[in-house]
Order: sequence, then C-alpha cells, then structure tokens
Amino acid sequence: MEHNDQIQPNPPMSATESKGTQVKKETWEWIKALIIAGVLVIVIRWFLFSPFIVDGDSMHPNFFTGERLIVNKIVYDIRDPKRGEVIVFHAPEGKDYIKRVIALPGETVKVTGDKVFINGEEMHENYIQDAIDQAVKEGHPYNTLLDFPETKVPEGELFAMGDNRPNSKDSRTKSVGFVPYNKIVGRAEVIFWPVNKIRFIHF
Repeated sequence: MEHNDQIQPNPPMSATESKGTQVKKETWEWIKALIIAGVLVIVIRWFLFSPFIVDGDSMHPNFFTGERLIVNKIVYDIRDPKRGEVIVFHAPEGKDYIKRVIALPGETVKVTGDKVFINGEEMHENYIQDAIDQAVKEGHPYNTLLDFPETKVPEGELFAMGDNRPNSKDSRTKSVGFVPYNKIVGRAEVIFWPVNKIRFIHF
C-alpha cells in the first residue's frame, strides 16, 4: 500500500496578527533609535561639546549676558590654543570664565593702557578696535582698569583677557593669573541663542 505523505502548509496569519507583529517591530526600532540617540547625546555632551551661558559683561562688546554658546571640548586635545581664540576655563574661584587668548607659553606679555605687547611687538586687536576708537573720541583710554608689567608666560599656561578691558577679572589679576592648559574647558565655537545672534565665533 502506498502512502502519500503530504506537507500541510502553516495556516496564514490573520490580519490582526500581522499588524501586531509589525507594530512590535516598529516599536523596537524606535526604542533602539532612542537608545542610540541617548548615547550620542551623552557622548557629545560630556566628551565633545558642552553648552555655556555667558554671565557678566567682561567680554563686551562681543559677548553679552544670557547668550548661549557651544564649547568645543576636544580641539585642544588635538592642538594647542592660538592667540585670539575665545576660551572657557575653570577659574580659581570655582567658576567657569570666558576670555580671549592673548599670549602663549614662552612669550612675554605687557599691557600698557590700550596697548598690548607680545615679545616687545604691539598686538593689533581688531575685535575691540571700535571700542578703543570710541573711547579715544570720548577723551579717555579704553583700558581704565589694569596694566600688566612685562612678564614671561610659563610653559603649559597662557595669558587671557576679557574684551571689556575696563571691567574684566582676567590674567592681569592675582586672583586669576595665568591659565593652565589643564584648566581649559574648550574653545567657544558658536552662539546658538538668542536666535537673532546665531553666529560662528571662529572661522
């Protein structure tokens, strides 16, 4: 006697079962995407970039209280700071300051009124030239706060000042002094708030 073995096909999935499976797959894909996004946010936030809020007027006329910046935390792992760059660093009093790099390790720096000398040569600071010119028109120097005697910048440190020379606690003061490289948070890259002030700080 011959036996004809037959394979019975699986019963087709109902429309409800098919839809439920699809929803589960989509839900899982969304969960994975959110997990990946969360990890990226953590990595970017803690290791690559960091937000910073300007507090105070020490960087007038270029930065103002309440402006929000993105700080690049890895650029100085790749190279050293450059003169003219705007940095954020941990100040001795426990706050983070935003200032501009003026003199680099091994250079001599001197501040006399509105003039800054690096290795004996006068430095041109176009980012505050308009403020200096306005002060001259008003019959007084722009920097009415502090001068700084000619001093050599120690290795592994830099000399930084605020753009608002008459009102900035910076490397000219004993409470701040030279800024060690290991205290630098990073370079200010972008103003992202308020919207009407969005701009790149360095090009």
